[in-house]
Amino acid sequence: MTAPDLSTSYLGLRLANPLVLAASPYTRRADTAIAIADAGIGAIVMHSLFEEEYTHAEEELEKTLSRGTDSFAEATSYLPDTGVEAPSPKKYGELLTSIKRKVKVPVIGSINGSSDGGWLEYASLIQDAGADALELNVYYLAAGATSASVVEDSYLRLVEAVRKRIKIPLAVKIGPFFTALPAFAKRLTESGANGLVLFNRFYQPDIDTETLSVVPQLSLSTSDDLRLPLRWTAILSSRIKADIAITTGVHSHIDVLKSLLVGARCTQIAAEFMHMGPSRVQLLLKDLEAWLVEHEYESVTQLRGSMSAAALGDPTEFERANYIKALRSYDDRLR
Repeated sequence: MTAPDLSTSYLGLRLANPLVLAASPYTRRADTAIAIADAGIGAIVMHSLFEEEYTHAEEELEKTLSRGTDSFAEATSYLPDTGVEAPSPKKYGELLTSIKRKVKVPVIGSINGSSDGGWLEYASLIQDAGADALELNVYYLAAGATSASVVEDSYLRLVEAVRKRIKIPLAVKIGPFFTALPAFAKRLTESGANGLVLFNRFYQPDIDTETLSVVPQLSLSTSDDLRLPLRWTAILSSRIKADIAITTGVHSHIDVLKSLLVGARCTQIAAEFMHMGPSRVQLLLKDLEAWLVEHEYESVTQLRGSMSAAALGDPTEFERANYIKALRSYDDRLR
């Protein structure tokens, strides 16, 4: 039997397979990005260009250079610290260009911004650096009294503005916390998004009870985290005119298959590669191909979407009916 075709398309880009390196520390160095490309990854998403990170670095540099200008000449406490070079958007662009020149797979830039000016400036920078596409990693927590409509409209204005600024394909990475996600997803595509990435992980802070302080807490995903993006991809894949990439919770070839079955074009993976290294790419591809052969599929395109909500006889399996069945599944255990 001929080996199954693992190729897919995402944002109009041809990928050799549906494994994509999600935004992660892998691309902070060219050598590690090149290593995972050489291992067979389908595409690479650069680590996010955080506007606050660079704005803060510039502010700190300004403070360092001006510190002590109004102090007494004998004062020594204002002498600047040294050793850490401030990052810059320019260096991000140079790194992206360097990686792009040395790999044969699509390279997608990523921005996580906080102001309209930052989003637009960095979008142009990433396009000029040679990125094949751009991913807007929108991480906004509506902690105040802002209404849902105001939040959604701000996303839409951002997408419209960036779409007008660049010509390369545009994906938007969002969180799951929207009241009516299908309607909002449709509006995002109408505003210019060519793809959606489901979902952004909102890392939750913890409390240190000894110091009584709020501390950052980063826990890498597990396969259990896949269920939320699986459900929404199954619901959205036939309802919106945009490619969907699933991220969060993709660790095995079974996770990849589930994602494809509900309609995803590709899967973005970070935690698994951080655990296992670039060699994990080949193992995932080998297992994925073996499953397709065993189940007599000729390509990943053949199975894509065959278990989406639209393809199932009863689409409520991904809606309220699933909720009821899940609760009842514990009945026998309580007897």
